[in-house]
Amino acid sequence: MSQTTPPSAAPVSGRFSVSPGAAARITEIISQQPDPTGLALRVAVLAGGCNGFQYQFKLDTDRAADDVVIEQDGATVLVDPVSLDLLDGAQLDFIDKLMGAHFAVTNPNAASSCGCGTSFSLA
Repeated sequence: MSQTTPPSAAPVSGRFSVSPGAAARITEIISQQPDPTGLALRVAVLAGGCNGFQYQFKLDTDRAADDVVIEQDGATVLVDPVSLDLLDGAQLDFIDKLMGAHFAVTNPNAASSCGCGTSFSLA
């Protein structure tokens, strides 16, 4: 079970979760880096994309004081508070199919999304 925890507050359950598959892939990716110390996957929602908002995934060592830290099966995910509002109730997963492998967000707040799955619009 994932846990969403702001740096100095009680757990925030149900806000944004990380699937076991995504956690395993994050751990694998970070372990392959030359210096994995302190690395985490940052998930952000940015303006843009073909539907108004787009997801961004990047490895990061910088943690802001207001970042929410999600830990799941040894993997660490960072989310800024503005992005967390748009990810409320969503889950990060890792999809590995014949046509390719990628991180995907199942977001109940998205009214529509594009074919590539990296952008969405709100209702």
